Amino acid sequence: MDELDNHVTLTVNGMEYGGWKSVEITADLERQFRTFKLDITWQWPGQAVDKRIKPGDPCEVKIGKDLVLTGYVFKAPIRYDGRQISLTIEGSSKTQDLVDCAARNLPSQWQQQPLLTIVRDLASEYGLSVVNEISETTRLTKHTIVPGETAFQSIDRLLSLLRVFSTDNELGQLVLAKPGSGGRASDALELGKNILSASAPMDFSQVFSEYRVIGQQKGSDAKSGAAVSEVESTAADLSFKRRRTTVINEGTQLTFELAQQRALWESATRMGRAQTTTYQVQGWRQSNGDLWRHNTLVKVKDPVLDFDGDMLISKVTYSLSAQGSVTTLQVAPPHTFDPDPAPPKQTQA
Repeated sequence: MDELDNHVTLTVNGMEYGGWKSVEITADLERQFRTFKLDITWQWPGQAVDKRIKPGDPCEVKIGKDLVLTGYVFKAPIRYDGRQISLTIEGSSKTQDLVDCAARNLPSQWQQQPLLTIVRDLASEYGLSVVNEISETTRLTKHTIVPGETAFQSIDRLLSLLRVFSTDNELGQLVLAKPGSGGRASDALELGKNILSASAPMDFSQVFSEYRVIGQQKGSDAKSGAAVSEVESTAADLSFKRRRTTVINEGTQLTFELAQQRALWESATRMGRAQTTTYQVQGWRQSNGDLWRHNTLVKVKDPVLDFDGDMLISKVTYSLSAQGSVTTLQVAPPHTFDPDPAPPKQTQA
C-alpha cells in the first residue's frame, strides 16, 4: 500500500504540515470531541520555526486523503536545547466548545420541545451544527438550563433521560448518534491473526441486580398534582445472583414510560460496559484500505475472553511512535449502546 496513505497532515491557515515523529488521534462514541497530538523534532542549526502555529488557529487533520478531524489548535508548546527543537501541536474538534463553555441561551427554558430542537439551540450559541441519526423522541414537558452548567452538561441531561449517545464527526459537527451507524468493519479482530494485545478489566463494580429510577412529574389540568407527583420504575437483572440495588434520582421531569426505559437502559449499558475490552492491531487501515473507525460493528474471535460475535467499536486511537503505527480499538457488546434494550431474561439455574 502506498506509504502516503498514512501520511498525517495538519492544515493550518492554508498551510500543510507533515513529517511528524509521533502521532496520537482519538475518536470516541461517548466523548464529544476528537483530539490529536502531533510531535516533530529537527536539528540545529539553520532551521527555526518558519511560521508559528498558534493556539486558537482553526485546523484540519488528515490521514492520507481521509479527513479525520476539524477543529482548533489548543496547545503549541516549543522546547529546545543546544542540539534540537521540539514542537508539539495539540488540538480538538470544534465541539470541545460545548464541553468547555457555558450554556447561555435566552430564554433559558424550553417547553413541549423535541430533543433535537433543544440540542440545536444549545449548539448554535457556539456556531455549531448538529447531525441527527436518531428517530424523533418524545417531546419534553420542560427543560431548563441550570445556572453555571456548560452547554454539553445541559445536553447530557437530555441524552441520559432519552438514552441517546452523542459524539462528533470529522467535520467538527455534533452527532446525535445511532450506534453502529458507521457500518461494518471489513476485517475481523481475531486472536492469532491481527490482535497484538488485549486488555479486559472485567470490572463489574457498577453492575447491580436492581435499578430503580425515581423522579417527579407536575400535575396538569387532566391529572392532579398529588396523583403524579412521584414517578418510579424498576428493572431487574435476573442474571445477577447477589442482591445489589441502586437508585437513580432523575432531576428532570419524567413519565412512567421514560422511567421504565431508563431503568432497562441502565441495566443493559452497565453490564455491557463491564465487558468493554481494548485491542491493539498493527497499522491504521484494514486490509481493504479503509481506516479503522469508531461506531462500526466488528466481528471478534477471541477464545481467551470467550468472544465470538459482533462487537461495537466505541473508541479508536491512531498512534505513531518509534515502534511503528498502531490502532487501539475499544469494543463493547452492541446492546451497551442500544437506546431501547430488551428486558433481561431469567437465566437457567
